[in-house]
Amino acid sequence: MQEFDLFVIGAGSGGVRCARIAAQNGARVAIAERRHWGGTCVNLGCVPKKLMVYASEYGREAEDAPAYGWDIAAKGYDWQHLIKAKDREIERLNGIYVSMLEKAGVQLFTGNASFVDANTLEISSSDLAPNAEKQIVRAKNIVIATGSSPTRLSIPGAEHAIVSDDIFHLAEQPKRISIIGSGYIGVEFAGIFSGLGSKVDWVYRQDLPLRGFDEELRKHFTEVVSHSEINVHASTHPQKIEKIENGYELFLENGKVIETDCVLMATGRHPNVQSLHVERAGIALKDGYVPTCLEDAKTSVKGIYAIGDVTDNLFNLTPTAIAEGHLLAERLLGEEGREWSFETTPKAVFFTPPVASVGMSEEEAIKHHHNLDIYTSSFTPLRQTLSGRKGKAFMKLVVDTQSQVVLGVHMIGTDAAEIIQGFAVAVTAGLTKRDFDRTIGLHPTSAEEFVTMRTLTRQRNA
Repeated sequence: MQEFDLFVIGAGSGGVRCARIAAQNGARVAIAERRHWGGTCVNLGCVPKKLMVYASEYGREAEDAPAYGWDIAAKGYDWQHLIKAKDREIERLNGIYVSMLEKAGVQLFTGNASFVDANTLEISSSDLAPNAEKQIVRAKNIVIATGSSPTRLSIPGAEHAIVSDDIFHLAEQPKRISIIGSGYIGVEFAGIFSGLGSKVDWVYRQDLPLRGFDEELRKHFTEVVSHSEINVHASTHPQKIEKIENGYELFLENGKVIETDCVLMATGRHPNVQSLHVERAGIALKDGYVPTCLEDAKTSVKGIYAIGDVTDNLFNLTPTAIAEGHLLAERLLGEEGREWSFETTPKAVFFTPPVASVGMSEEEAIKHHHNLDIYTSSFTPLRQTLSGRKGKAFMKLVVDTQSQVVLGVHMIGTDAAEIIQGFAVAVTAGLTKRDFDRTIGLHPTSAEEFVTMRTLTRQRNA
């Protein structure tokens, strides 16, 4: 029986970072992966989805190009070409993750790891290793980093729908697609398929999409979507899906019936805990998640830790999982001292144009008893003036009235994610509105608007 100082279950972004840093500090480390080296982000999330966003934007660029003198015509789209190119890139990244771990001295196990007891794991066959022989290992410290999977709605005909994992392997591009859900995944795939020329029906139960973002930002986003060709069905529930001769029918609560070639359920995610048998280690799940202490990733059992989406403690984002894994490895087996500002984690939604935020929304700031100065700006970007493309950029600063510290920065517009990453440093550093005001803008850019907002839009008291 092999024994390790640290064993990580799950080779996603957080698990790989934790294993690699621990091994670089001289520990005996192993990691097990049952499905994809690199986890959801590399294989079925951030990376392939962003490649699809890029693909969807070229048609829009071709449409606008004649306004700038280019004789360009989009002649159609080759879905199979994109999928093959995407697969080649993902395969390359898989190899990089494996290579990084091996070079760090981490021992790799391909298969499904489950608990025998609090210090013992069994590794058996899985999708990635269907013929693997069972192995038993022991570890002083065990880290659960198994991530999450898409959740289907429990409605009649749900078996006819696909989830986000399936999108990346569709043999053909659906000419008509119905997307259920108003979070990151629903928004992004609505934009992707609309940009690729599919007829998109977007269904969600909220009155506004992107719950958790600033309310004013969400309202402006609906204005942006109204200038697209996406058919929005807000404030309604899907009731059932039925197979018909030429596709499917999606029945909505409001009485509408949508004929479609494909139904995508972008309706949340659930933690990957089913095959772990955590009860054998003495861990009781809470609402399906592995409960941990946010400060140190400890579970209720000594020597067992959990990070990333499986805990639901932080934003379910790749960078936060990486930071959690890095901190945990150093806390257990290295030299402590590194820190991250989780409360100022930036977030982005890769629609066209993208949405991005860092820090507090107006609503969150009020909940934390801040009196506020609010600055906003909405304008047509220079890039759209010759083409006449509709849709305005929107920017917002949330400022504490007394201290003048900038609590939140929010944006919809071209390159919003790239711009907000820079301003995340300012929010994390606690800079004030005066610091923004005394910074000279880079002209002509959209980003300069954040340092030229002089007129107060409104004040709001907690």
